[in-house]
Amino acid sequence: MFKRLLSIIFCDVLCLSKYCGRSGASKEMTSLHLEATDPANILSLLQDLSDLPCNDVQQKLNKYFQLATGAKVSFLAPILVESEEMVIHVVGEKILDRELRFPVSQSNVLNHVLHRTVKQRKSLTANAMDFDQELLAHLHSVINPMPDLFLTIPVQHPIKQHIALVVCLVDYANEDNAEFICTQIVQECFRYCLGLLLSTLRCQEETRLKIQCQDLLAVSRKLFTRLGDLSDLLREIMAEARKLTHAERCSLFLLDPEQEDLVAKVFDGVSTRDSVKEMRIARGQGIAGHVATSGKLLNIRNAYDHPLFYRGIDEVTGFKTKNILCFPIRDENGIIGVAQLCNKMNGLYFDVCDEEVATAFSIYCGISIMHSIVYKKIQDAQARNKLSNELMMYHMKVEAEAVQTLLNCRDDHNIKDFDQFHFSPRNVPYRHMPCYILKMFDELGFIRYYRIKRTTLARFILFVKKGYRDAPYHNWIHAFSVAHFGYLMIKNFNLVKDGYMTQLHALVFLVSCLCHDIDHRGTNNSFQTKCGTVLASLYSSEGSVMERHHLAQSMCILNTDGCNIFEGLTSEEYSEALDILRNNILSTDLASHFRAAENQREMIDQGYDKNDPKHQKLLHAMLMTCCDLSDQTKHWRITKKTAYVEQGSFIF
Repeated sequence: MFKRLLSIIFCDVLCLSKYCGRSGASKEMTSLHLEATDPANILSLLQDLSDLPCNDVQQKLNKYFQLATGAKVSFLAPILVESEEMVIHVVGEKILDRELRFPVSQSNVLNHVLHRTVKQRKSLTANAMDFDQELLAHLHSVINPMPDLFLTIPVQHPIKQHIALVVCLVDYANEDNAEFICTQIVQECFRYCLGLLLSTLRCQEETRLKIQCQDLLAVSRKLFTRLGDLSDLLREIMAEARKLTHAERCSLFLLDPEQEDLVAKVFDGVSTRDSVKEMRIARGQGIAGHVATSGKLLNIRNAYDHPLFYRGIDEVTGFKTKNILCFPIRDENGIIGVAQLCNKMNGLYFDVCDEEVATAFSIYCGISIMHSIVYKKIQDAQARNKLSNELMMYHMKVEAEAVQTLLNCRDDHNIKDFDQFHFSPRNVPYRHMPCYILKMFDELGFIRYYRIKRTTLARFILFVKKGYRDAPYHNWIHAFSVAHFGYLMIKNFNLVKDGYMTQLHALVFLVSCLCHDIDHRGTNNSFQTKCGTVLASLYSSEGSVMERHHLAQSMCILNTDGCNIFEGLTSEEYSEALDILRNNILSTDLASHFRAAENQREMIDQGYDKNDPKHQKLLHAMLMTCCDLSDQTKHWRITKKTAYVEQGSFIF
């Protein structure tokens, strides 16, 4: 496109030269409609502007206007239509360290001569008092003493008809009709250069936004590493806010929803946790209170002239507040806080760019603050849960003497027919039941095979016994009965010897039978769900409310010091053991049994594959249900004592 433009202008110049040669100088500019500019100079300028970034383009244009108009200094103020702001990157040939941005939609801005030029759409003469102080400071660095002759020239977009930029000439040649000639020179130049300037400006603006996004993403990564401590997070938020906006001081207030006031969590960069007195500001009072109420960002260029500013703090601290940028912090439900930045360090005030950064940054602030608060609640809940577990374990505490009593029991534990299916384990004396559990582990060879410490096993058994409540049916005696039936099946059916179970499967199967109803409340899952109990709130979404609670309690005991009977397993065996324990205990939910019944029938019809993990899982689930209901296989005299009406699983 640029080459095409050059060729068009070049052809026009050639035609012009031929025409001038034939028709005389009176019609020499009619081809390009140039009245104050030499076409050769335009062509040379366009050639110089080729492939340059925006700031370099502006330097070249400033130099061109200075030579063409005799001005000591010139600068361009392009207008960004989308954000309705005017931006200055270059003054003369000096590229500014920080671009200057001015809103053009406000009539009370300090740089009112530029605003009037845009509004009146004509060239205006001005003096130094009509310009922004920060802009004058940059002008002082390139021209001193400051002249009092300024000309601002608007340049209109040829298609969209809005003012695309303003050119300012400083100390131009003050001759007759100078303003008109200078305006012609500028507007004739931009007849061919405006598109190129706007394209490079748009490219530079996109680059700025890209860098801004990268900075915000880098900041967000830092913020999300501080979620563990809200005070640290707030200090980090304000430190990053100061860096992004180059502010001297900061304060951060969180909204107290109960008191409807703002609480200073970080004041002037210092956490109030380190101070004695808490600072509170009523919602609607002062600058921060006003922002909390209105929900709108507030950019104050002169703090002492603003009616909401309170000078008392400056008088006490000796700090001089010059300008303030105050913005709200939101979450999805509304305003949760306010951040207040004071004194722009590399400029006279906070500009539109700072407002953009603050608005975007506030979103990350809101997300990180709410995540930190939620994380703190989770930590508190975990701490309470840990404390309750510790209290539970304290009340379930097994004394060392009880462990030794179990290990040193002198009874021969040799009840007749103990290893027969017709034997009722409910006939075993209550005080000897832990001894017989220990005997089961020993008889099946688990203690020797997995090198289980007898003290660990004894402590585990006693903890499990204490974990059962005095429910009518789902109590320690029921657990002993289920474990006994599991023991009988492993031993009498030769499940390990014939390959239906591995040694690990058999160990976990017996443990599952013993632990499957720990802390049963005497009610079924439907009751828990309909009553909205604490257990239901924890486990109802996953189903099998009580069974998942039994599993959680079993894991809690295994994780208790001196109770982990699986500690001798390898990491792979340990992981497999926990998976089997989970599946076995959850399978005691009769709803789960009925769901699996069809698959179990299909397995039986097709034939059991000892090496198929799915078949193993189905078999273990079936055997767990058999053990759980084994009381009904005993003599009627025993069975009637454990009738269905006493079983929590059938009450409702």
